[in-house]
Amino acid sequence: MRRIRQVDAFASPSRKLTPLDSTFVEGTDNWALAGSRVVVVGGGVIGTMHAYAALARGAMVVHLERDHVAQGATVRNFGLVWVSGRAPGRELELALRARQLWQVIGENVPLVGFRANGSLTLATRPDEMEVLECASSRGDATQRGFALVDVDEARRRNPALRGTFLGGLYCDLDAAVESRSALGALREAMHATKRYEYLARHEIVGVGDFEVVDHRGVRHRGDQVFLCLGASLSGFAAELFATEPLRTVRLQMAETEQCADVLTTSVASGDSLRYYPAFQEFSHRLVPQDEHAAHYAIQLLCQQRLDGGLTIGDTHEVDEPGDFATRDDPLSLIAASAKYLIGERMPRIERRWSGTYHQLTDPGANDVYFRKRVAHGVTAITGAGGRGMTLAPAIAEESFQ
Repeated sequence: MRRIRQVDAFASPSRKLTPLDSTFVEGTDNWALAGSRVVVVGGGVIGTMHAYAALARGAMVVHLERDHVAQGATVRNFGLVWVSGRAPGRELELALRARQLWQVIGENVPLVGFRANGSLTLATRPDEMEVLECASSRGDATQRGFALVDVDEARRRNPALRGTFLGGLYCDLDAAVESRSALGALREAMHATKRYEYLARHEIVGVGDFEVVDHRGVRHRGDQVFLCLGASLSGFAAELFATEPLRTVRLQMAETEQCADVLTTSVASGDSLRYYPAFQEFSHRLVPQDEHAAHYAIQLLCQQRLDGGLTIGDTHEVDEPGDFATRDDPLSLIAASAKYLIGERMPRIERRWSGTYHQLTDPGANDVYFRKRVAHGVTAITGAGGRGMTLAPAIAEESFQ
């Protein structure tokens, strides 16, 4: 590896490992990057995981973010680590590996808020129940931790579900992290290594071999440089991806007041069966979605935050990614769907927002996210779609293999 800067103090194999140092190193050399310098651009979960993975391998890391802290999809999502909906093959394998890594990260950095709470996807109609039955019998059902449950068993697993449904599919491997606080907790853990520098409000305006240039004209050089810029791009960054096979998808979500009950699992409605690839081979059994809900490609996902409130969503809008407004009608449908499953104790909505993510436009069977070398030693990574929170640790691991 071409070495720009040697950091002997951190290259010694005799140095005592911190919990962070042992997270990403299963089957690898703990100090594979000792003495090297890694530059990461982008403070979202994919960028932060690249910084974390580099540090775990002994590198010194410079981490740049254009805002004070990340403002994009990472902090606007549910915080779900969602194995149940992943497509068979490479996507599922990546999700299973990421799930393992998230659990170790959660043990090492408790303020990430990792909890192995599982999920329940609930059917309210016979056609949805039929799809769940098919999914519970698929060849990889055990690998996914699937179990078909009736109403009584669903309520035993999650007593807060006092609404109306026919049964559900439980996924033991689904989990959650606290999306609003996870990044800060990870940065604090990385600072403790003394090999990490976080540079806020540094926007990238240029790329060269083994370097990026920020808006102040400062060149940040590294043995490896990773651009994890997310979907909210402008100027140079927008031009960088202008001709790539990526599209922007907009979502709308909401948060409720504190819920009187504890949701012991994440919750999804039968509409999610239309949008997650794990169920694609059975989705022809579903009756057409309500026209208004179909217009916004609505599904219900519901995750309780550690403060007791519920994050609910979401929509999938491809044609209007630049709209600044959030609309009451799709969010009203989402809230009504949540109330139907949870019952009258469903709390009122307190906040609403929108967000965007990049998605591959025509992915092949093994194309889970976008990766491209844009200069010598400089790699751009994006396009994980709504899977970024789930897959980020495994995507970062692949960057250092």
